[in-house]
Amino acid sequence: MAKIESKAHPHEELIKGVYEQLKKVLDESKQAIYVYLDDHHMTFNQRFATLLGYKSVEELSKVREPFIEAFIVEKSREALVHAYTHAMEDKIGSCIEISLKKKTGESINVKVILVPISYMGELLALHFISKI
Repeated sequence: MAKIESKAHPHEELIKGVYEQLKKVLDESKQAIYVYLDDHHMTFNQRFATLLGYKSVEELSKVREPFIEAFIVEKSREALVHAYTHAMEDKIGSCIEISLKKKTGESINVKVILVPISYMGELLALHFISKI
């Protein structure tokens, strides 16, 4: 199968395409989910927004801080970055326990299953999250 060059597809279009491809999973999963390309291009499901104390995906999407600063408790950042790096460089999935930062500033302990996915020639990180 030929690789479609992502240069012809802005990252906004890429994220929209990933959302459409995964819509059934994002909408129907009992887990919180987010798909991450970079700090400016990601998509979430409603369960992820609710888990972090946001009323909607739209409200959550308006946060402009880098993802790791906005949503990951400082002591958990290294573990998430390490898992993300393995996913992107070595195509390895991970299951880690970290703490997320809610809208209120409170932390919540979660288990994250992080796997690399490919879409339109780009690697993204798909995260399934469960409260622990």
